[in-house]
Amino acid sequence: MRIKLINPNTTWSMTATIEAAARAVAGPGVEIQAVSPAHGPVSIEGHYDEAMACVGLLEEVRKGEAEGVDGYVIACFGDPGLDAARELARGPVIGIAEAAMRAASFVATGFSVVTTLERTVVIAEHLVQKYGMDRHCRNVRACEIPVLELDNPESESYTKILSECRVALAKDRCGAIVLGCAGMADLCQRLSGALGVPVIDGVAAATTMVEALVRAGIRTSKLGDYALPLPKTYAGALAEFAPG
Repeated sequence: MRIKLINPNTTWSMTATIEAAARAVAGPGVEIQAVSPAHGPVSIEGHYDEAMACVGLLEEVRKGEAEGVDGYVIACFGDPGLDAARELARGPVIGIAEAAMRAASFVATGFSVVTTLERTVVIAEHLVQKYGMDRHCRNVRACEIPVLELDNPESESYTKILSECRVALAKDRCGAIVLGCAGMADLCQRLSGALGVPVIDGVAAATTMVEALVRAGIRTSKLGDYALPLPKTYAGALAEFAPG
């Protein structure tokens, strides 16, 4: 089984961190192929970044289909391009935000999301509503950490995240924490040990969910809005991305 893990930003050192988190939970016989697109933002910290990242992300899905990939993980907490990727893919495509939220709801009646910048909070809140997790999500909290600081071993990211998690547990009536950025994947076990509650990393959650769906023989429906994109011509710089 081959699972393609797509970090939609172009920072390969972060992709390596994400890859390690996926490999740690992948079952026997599962090959993890971790990639970043050839073009796009170095980090995703808003709506514009997400939109610009989607073309490169979808190109990686299109390549994966030609290579016989069995399933995909979109390793950005905004789940950018998720529905479009599902149009292209035969196998399951899971975004780490949806995976983390659903996993948290299995082990606690309420969870809070701890993410990077305040400006991204609304994106996570929109996903909470989209996925029907309103009854479970107690709050979305930001640490005001730029995404690339998570990739800096000399930063104070862990201390800031741990502090915000403690505030969430004290004030939000939650029993679990969802980490709101793929770049936090390597902090999951350390945070869980310090806090004494489940801390959910979406990379690990999504990887295991894709693996389970593939093993069960469940593919993406091609009836309705997840049908393959209609063949047509695209103009200008996007001409090479035209479907069909």
